Amino acid sequence: MTDSLLRGVEDASRSLEKVLLGKQQQIRLALTCLLSQGHLLIEDLPGMGKTTLAHGLARVLGLEDQRVQFTSDMLPADIIGVSVFEPANGEFRFHAGPVFCQLLLADEINRTTPKTQSALLEAMEEGQVTADGHSYRLPKPFFVIATQNPVTQFGTFPLPESQLDRFLMRISLGYPAPEVERQLLLGGDTRAMLDDLPRSLTPNDLLDIQERCSQVHASSSVIDYLQRLIQFTRDSELFSYGVSPRGGLALLRSARTWAWLDGRTHLVPEDIQQVLEPVIGHRIRPAEEVGSHAGARLVNELLAQVDVLG
Repeated sequence: MTDSLLRGVEDASRSLEKVLLGKQQQIRLALTCLLSQGHLLIEDLPGMGKTTLAHGLARVLGLEDQRVQFTSDMLPADIIGVSVFEPANGEFRFHAGPVFCQLLLADEINRTTPKTQSALLEAMEEGQVTADGHSYRLPKPFFVIATQNPVTQFGTFPLPESQLDRFLMRISLGYPAPEVERQLLLGGDTRAMLDDLPRSLTPNDLLDIQERCSQVHASSSVIDYLQRLIQFTRDSELFSYGVSPRGGLALLRSARTWAWLDGRTHLVPEDIQQVLEPVIGHRIRPAEEVGSHAGARLVNELLAQVDVLG
């Protein structure tokens, strides 16, 4: 069973690589995030393929998906749903919003107000939403893939730290390499291929994979290395604040999935290093402002300063 599940993930990855040329690393990170029971934030300029990746993931993983285009005039009820009075029976009836799906694409999430952004907090953390004093469970599995434009762009509202912390990973796609862009120019719009992507897994397969990833063994020496990394962020003067316990658990969870994708049942330090920047890059801040991409530079400094062997 494990082999068939791993082959299914590999098939899903190969299918996605056909519509997102040259983005193998980002595709693997996105799959790692979802298989780790996490939510994914994709930050990049418009037109880089953020929405294409989200739709492609829903297709190959066999998930029921909904898309919400966030705008400045949206209200929380536009996401969660609303209770409507029905005169026929004299009662209010809850009409579920688009959040009731297996994969929610929150497109350009930072173009709406913080009040509406926060409407997703309960859903992302607890797998439920509350409306008019009643709680409603969301389907399982449930993922949020949010896209956002750089905060320097006009009309954006930066996500608060509490919202950022709900995302297991933050990735960016970046410009394609020249040879890859030439393939895009000669081959036409790859988004048309989305509808033809084969389904490689089912929602039940995802739940099985999540369980198997959580069982990947982490030795005491690997845990020691992970703790040294976390403690360095808290003690070093380079950081304004360190990684939280939630961030440490997110790092361990992601590293276990990365190891499982390599066909292993145990962690090695390289697994932690591979997922370190996307997992903690949005959870740390430099003590002094050092320009853009500060998170990536801090992570590189962290890897250079903390010895694997202690």
